[in-house]
Amino acid sequence: MKVLYFAWLRERVGLAEEEVAPPAEVVTVADLARWLAARDEAHAHAFEKPDVVRAALDRRHVKPDAALGAAREVAFFPPMTGG
Repeated sequence: MKVLYFAWLRERVGLAEEEVAPPAEVVTVADLARWLAARDEAHAHAFEKPDVVRAALDRRHVKPDAALGAAREVAFFPPMTGG
């Protein structure tokens, strides 16, 4: 699965994207964020406030409890503001 990082998440992780193979127990977007945060200090810093991180599965905005299912791409990004 491809994971994309945008804005300050990308800056904190140090990557724009990466390929990951999470374990079977990672079934939701929130599970994935927790699993990524446990990988290293940079990811932990990026996901230290999970309630402000937004996500999209295959380019569709989803809530943290959304099932990953067969998603091929997960994007994490900060809240957006209109203008």
